[in-house]
Amino acid sequence: MKSKYAPEVKQRAIRLVQEQRSEYPTQWMNIVAIATKIGCSPETLRS
Repeated sequence: MKSKYAPEVKQRAIRLVQEQRSEYPTQWMNIVAIATKIGCSPETLRS
């Protein structure tokens, strides 16, 4: 199944999660915050 997100969007999301790791008490909170910013679901970003 083809992903609905471009590779550039995926790379940006990964970079943001890594860069902002220390700003959130848990990885899940970090993922939720980034997913909201880029317009995808947290579950999509988590996997």
